[in-house]
Amino acid sequence: MAKDILSLSSDFPDADEAQWRALVEKALKGGAPERLNSKTYDGLTVKALYRDTDAAGAGDPDGFPGEAPFIRGATATKDAYLPWDIRQTIHHPDPNVANKDILADLEAGVSSLELRIDADGDKGVVIRTAKDFAIALDGVMTDLAPVGLDTTGSSAMWGLEAAALFAAFLDTSDADLSAQPVAFNVDPIGAFARIGDAHGSIDTRIDEAAAFARDARTVFSMSKLIRVDARPVHEAGGSEAQELAFLAASATTYMRALIAAGLSPDDATGSLLFALAVGADTPVEIAKLRAARRIWARIAESFGCSPEARPMALQAVSSRRMLAKRDPWVNMLRGTAACFAAGAGGADIITIRPFTDAMGLPSKLARRIARNTQIIAQEESNLGKVADPAGGAWAMSSLADELAEVAWETFQAIEAAGGVAAALINGVVQSDVFQVRANRQRDVARRKLPVTGVSDFPQLDEIQAEIVDADLNAILAAAAQLTGTKPADRSWTSLSAAAKTATLADLIDDGVQDMCDPLWPTRLAEPFERLRDAAEAYADKRGAPPKVFLATLGPLAEHTARTSFATNFFAAGGVSATVGALEDFAASGAVIACICGSDKRYVDEAPAAAKTLKSANAGRVYLAGKPGDNEANWKDAGVDEFIHVGVDVVSSLELAHAELGLTLA
Repeated sequence: MAKDILSLSSDFPDADEAQWRALVEKALKGGAPERLNSKTYDGLTVKALYRDTDAAGAGDPDGFPGEAPFIRGATATKDAYLPWDIRQTIHHPDPNVANKDILADLEAGVSSLELRIDADGDKGVVIRTAKDFAIALDGVMTDLAPVGLDTTGSSAMWGLEAAALFAAFLDTSDADLSAQPVAFNVDPIGAFARIGDAHGSIDTRIDEAAAFARDARTVFSMSKLIRVDARPVHEAGGSEAQELAFLAASATTYMRALIAAGLSPDDATGSLLFALAVGADTPVEIAKLRAARRIWARIAESFGCSPEARPMALQAVSSRRMLAKRDPWVNMLRGTAACFAAGAGGADIITIRPFTDAMGLPSKLARRIARNTQIIAQEESNLGKVADPAGGAWAMSSLADELAEVAWETFQAIEAAGGVAAALINGVVQSDVFQVRANRQRDVARRKLPVTGVSDFPQLDEIQAEIVDADLNAILAAAAQLTGTKPADRSWTSLSAAAKTATLADLIDDGVQDMCDPLWPTRLAEPFERLRDAAEAYADKRGAPPKVFLATLGPLAEHTARTSFATNFFAAGGVSATVGALEDFAASGAVIACICGSDKRYVDEAPAAAKTLKSANAGRVYLAGKPGDNEANWKDAGVDEFIHVGVDVVSSLELAHAELGLTLA
């Protein structure tokens, strides 16, 4: 039987790059394959084709899994049953409801939790006392289901106070503190970047965090104490290199403070948990995670860490920047792409946001999809069965190496500015991030960076996704009030002792405040969502949606492409399209019109069509297509604006809204 087995590979002729290029050029109608290259916001080229010469060095420049510089992961093998930690965020403001969510998620496959804490309830669970933790975590075996704290809410300014409350809860519950794999996630630098207020001196806050790590690690020996979080840069619109540079600068600052507080380099790095955002651009995001490990291994080496202590503990959280309120179902695809990138990139912990995260509190369905995305990736796609799924890919190796180099230069610039705290106070970080943000927003407005379901292929009759309502007033009324108990000082001993009888607000300290411009978060879809909101408000008031009349020239075959383009163009602003012949405009009730046809027919008929529409009282006349040499003549005939690929769609739709009277709705 063995002789009957066909060796299929031998039946195909050998192929070379020249043949590939010839086929690509044919598909591109004579264009070179380099036309398919793209640029990142760091100026790096993502090529359509990578070769072995693109990978740096000879042999395997990235080493091997489990070996320095740990680019391919900290271990050569993964847990067959849990290759990475599936961490679900909990943020319903009611601790009782949060508890139900927690138990349901754990039963359905989540392996760890992240409690987002906000004493005011706007952005997370209302946790004010140690007893609130007992309510939220009732029935949870915290030694088996690790708990992480996220204190980006408005009240828990930077995390040490929440850490004290959580430690008090564990202590009063008679838990074995040495067996608790808690992620306390104290992060004054990240909080300072987000909020713009250190709630005192930022240098003092960093020193307090280091002292906490020194004192708490003797008790919480299995816990991560400080989080090095670069997500503020990402969510503010920054580039991959800027995010990595902020990560490196923050980690360096924490390492200096930890060593100054008395920890050894190995103990200092063992106290850190790193966090990066992961978007839907899979190759770039995989490269970013690999670059992060390369950078950190170099920094850890420079601090004198042993090779065994140099791998980073890395949490990847799906990007909120990429999520949309409109057509939120597409967010499932974005989350899946981010999950794949995080898993293939070797993250130790992955958190996927619910697909309704931009809309409000997630429903059971949204939480289910968030966790099942990871479970499917692990158990059905077998993504965790391979030590380094991206290993050997020249693209990943090349991109990661180039990204690490650019990020290192940015990191050096932050260090030259006095370190990350000084760079935030002086606006060095913000200036660079906001420049990339502006470029990104420009590309979104021009649909060079499309947001599917929002700027491209919008659905005006979309099916709404369910979100959960919460009676915040009732929740806050039932929450613990202030007790007036204050710690004797800011030491961990005093804080954790006072936390047994105090509230979160009691523990927060005010002093001479360091301030900076905060890295305000953004979402790519927001400019178009504002237009859609205005259009819906108009429809609610007038009883009908705003509309544009698409005046067609010639037979169906000639105008279909441009009527489709114009329909989607205006729908991105919530404006519904009505298609018809020129003579139908007056009866349509529309205020604005767009001429749609072929370039050839435009030459002969566009001027007359524009005049006809203007004479029928069209307030604004568009033409779908580039004007070329005819712009002046067509404008003289009555065309007010030309819509085509590359125009600023947001600005154009704002003008359309103004003409339609939406600003007055």
